[in-house]
Amino acid sequence: MSGGLSPELLRLITGQVFLHACMAGMRMAAPLLALRSGYSEAAVGLLLALFALTQVFLALPAGRYADRHGLRRPFAWSVLAASLGGSLAVAFPVFPVLCASALLTGGAAGAASIALQRHVGRAAGGATQLRQVFSWLAIGPAFSNFLGPFAAGLAIDHGGFRLAFLLLAVLPVIGWFWVRQARELPAAHAPAGVREGTAWDLLREPGFRRLLLVNWVLSSCWDVHTFVVPVLGHERGLSASVIGTLLGAFAIAAAAVRVVMPAVAAYLREWAVITAAMAATALLFTAYPLLHSALSMGLCSALLGVALGTVQPMIMSMLHQITPEHRHGQALGLRLMAINASSVSMPILFGAAGAVIGISGVFWVVAGTVAAGTRLSLRLGRDPAVTGDRSP
Repeated sequence: MSGGLSPELLRLITGQVFLHACMAGMRMAAPLLALRSGYSEAAVGLLLALFALTQVFLALPAGRYADRHGLRRPFAWSVLAASLGGSLAVAFPVFPVLCASALLTGGAAGAASIALQRHVGRAAGGATQLRQVFSWLAIGPAFSNFLGPFAAGLAIDHGGFRLAFLLLAVLPVIGWFWVRQARELPAAHAPAGVREGTAWDLLREPGFRRLLLVNWVLSSCWDVHTFVVPVLGHERGLSASVIGTLLGAFAIAAAAVRVVMPAVAAYLREWAVITAAMAATALLFTAYPLLHSALSMGLCSALLGVALGTVQPMIMSMLHQITPEHRHGQALGLRLMAINASSVSMPILFGAAGAVIGISGVFWVVAGTVAAGTRLSLRLGRDPAVTGDRSP
């Protein structure tokens, strides 16, 4: 696979967009239905946490499953789970069933992403090509984070929540149409005389641990934005379409910057991009609660999308450089488990904190945490185990 946008890579991205859009739309529509049904911010935080809970427990098994079976089989199971989650919400749009739908769609998106990332990373060659292909692949979730909430918001405003959930249930099936004929790569095996080991052995490497921690800090910013924007918009009387557009502005900006990144991948350095993104994110999170109009909030969301949109391709490039090929699935699973373990706890914490210190306080606490985390990203730039091959 070349670093350009080949037809094969385009098909994989398209399939990911439709499957991930199901989860992204559900993550906007389900909390909004809960709020309109009279549930508290703490209950909404719990509901959002469930989108990540399945991924915590399934990430490592999904990584091992992808190492054994490749791409198509894990993706097919993910399509089935995501469509089932949307269909349950259509039939029974009540809070307990929405919780089950969150578990199904969240787990499906996580398992599919591991299989896709492993497949694309193994097909690439060299550090520059890794940055390019992961920049392209990262466009999928970024665009689906616009497509899902925006489509769900329009469906809610014009046909109600059942119509929105039905639309979301169909999207994964469309995704399978694009991935079902993908070419499988030969299985990767451990070199002769090398012990297979477990995913936990990877944590013995300081560079890998530091990379996971930086990833966790930045991924928490996505969780904050996803959680507090619907709550803030609800407090200010914004419609579902406007709230979906605010989330969509973030996603479109993240996708747009990832379109540009493959062209300049040879000139990028992972640690420098991540450090700049953390500094910009801290400033924007400080300013966001001070904004009151939908236009200014949308602009801030877009700028946040630009900053955070640059991060995942750099993280994924580093991860594939420092882990053995036959353990890429395990490394990806461990990364997904780590960031989603925080995604389970963080929305609950955000909901409780929002009730005590207000939504503005949540923004500012996260801004301080991200600013402090820039020291870790600077240390990544001095770690030879992480920086890897620098050939253009």
